[in-house]
Amino acid sequence: MTTKTSTSLWDTFEHTPSTTQRGVMRYLTATLVDLVVLGLCVEYGRGYVVANSFTIMLLAAVLLQVLLKLTIALEHRVAAFFNARPGGFNKFMRFFTAWLILFGSKFAILEALALAFDDGLHFGGPWHGIVPLILVVVAMLAVEAALVKVYRSMG
Repeated sequence: MTTKTSTSLWDTFEHTPSTTQRGVMRYLTATLVDLVVLGLCVEYGRGYVVANSFTIMLLAAVLLQVLLKLTIALEHRVAAFFNARPGGFNKFMRFFTAWLILFGSKFAILEALALAFDDGLHFGGPWHGIVPLILVVVAMLAVEAALVKVYRSMG
């Protein structure tokens, strides 16, 4: 009896992936997307985004992915809290807290990047780098969303 041995990475995709495997591929893809977007912003960002090395950009992409997922998870948890309660005030609080978390998290993310990479990664410009960081994050999320849309249209 002989068993087939995988000769390439693509041979491993012949089976239906488990939930864990899908999660790993989702975060790996998102991290690589973030790395590409960050790299393009470093290259074409007119000095607003500066990274000293590819390794720093890769580690920053991983950190950004983790922090963005934590931010979104927190926002969804708070939104569920307010959505479970009736009334106009709770509806207002749902949108206000979503804005507060999503906007305010960028300050925490910028500080985390500064602590993790010191001068190895720098966001400069308006509001001490907050505006370029927000633009980079929005670009990352837009590219991720576009890829998801393309992927789902294939199946």
